[in-house]
Amino acid sequence: MKTSSRTLGDLFDAFKREAFRLETLDDYSKSGNVDAYHAFLAGEPQPDDYNAGWVEELRSHTEKGKRVYRVHILSRPLTNYLRFELGWGYQKNTTGGEEFFILDITDKPNPLENVPDFWFFDSDSVAVMNYDGAGKYLGSEVLPPERTAEFTRYRDAALAHAEPFTEWWAKYGA
Repeated sequence: MKTSSRTLGDLFDAFKREAFRLETLDDYSKSGNVDAYHAFLAGEPQPDDYNAGWVEELRSHTEKGKRVYRVHILSRPLTNYLRFELGWGYQKNTTGGEEFFILDITDKPNPLENVPDFWFFDSDSVAVMNYDGAGKYLGSEVLPPERTAEFTRYRDAALAHAEPFTEWWAKYGA
């Protein structure tokens, strides 16, 4: 059996049609832009250049007709981190063409219990995202192609139970 040396970065560089992300955690505050999170908690305004690098990458894909979208599984009340991620991150990232959906499991069972965070590219390449218990990113693992049917089911279930972020935010956003 051949071992793949592909990385998450390789998958982002090579996808042709779509990149889907499932987020399952309530707190990623030990990953990404920790300083921005602390600024949010301190009540500071969002900097104009917040997430500029990611927004630029998003545009490089969406302007070519590629779709970048995600579902976040969450429950209310929102954690401080989710208020930050949705209020600052999602709002900003939409300007780059990324689409967001919310699967709100408040008062109902999670249809994707124990499914890990992942990126899924063109329905044929999966990278599972690994985090510690505090939300610190530990790295990703690109899975073998025979696992894609499983992750197709996860993506489809997430989308079937989710609603567009803008509609959800209008009802529950802070």
